[in-house]
Amino acid sequence: MRQVLYVGVVKLKETNCPCESGRIYAKCCAPFHQGAAAETAEQLMRSRYSAFVLNLHAYLLATWHSSTRPATLGDEEPVRWIGLKIKDAQTQALHAEVEFIARYKVGGKAWKLHERSRFVFEEGRWYYIDGDMLES
Repeated sequence: MRQVLYVGVVKLKETNCPCESGRIYAKCCAPFHQGAAAETAEQLMRSRYSAFVLNLHAYLLATWHSSTRPATLGDEEPVRWIGLKIKDAQTQALHAEVEFIARYKVGGKAWKLHERSRFVFEEGRWYYIDGDMLES
């Protein structure tokens, strides 16, 4: 089993998790950001959203499947993530899909990202593959 630690995880302790699960960060996405494997694709998706909020680029790259992973992640323009809603999550053996709406602001203007993401389970871990943009 591979152990991965991501440097720079913000210590939010008793703060609500950015993924809007209703749980505190320390008991929600923090363990995944510190190397624990997500048990479901939805958990991975939530932890990836939180990683976007916290700018944990190493975690995002490590949880992206090698077949579709970019070499690097860069922010063209500062993004402020402001909310996440899970619409649907379906798992079939080693593949899963999670539909979500993520709200964010760029330059003071609000936007929505509505996506159906695909995930695969390999070597004891879920990985993000890609997603289809949907209309909100």
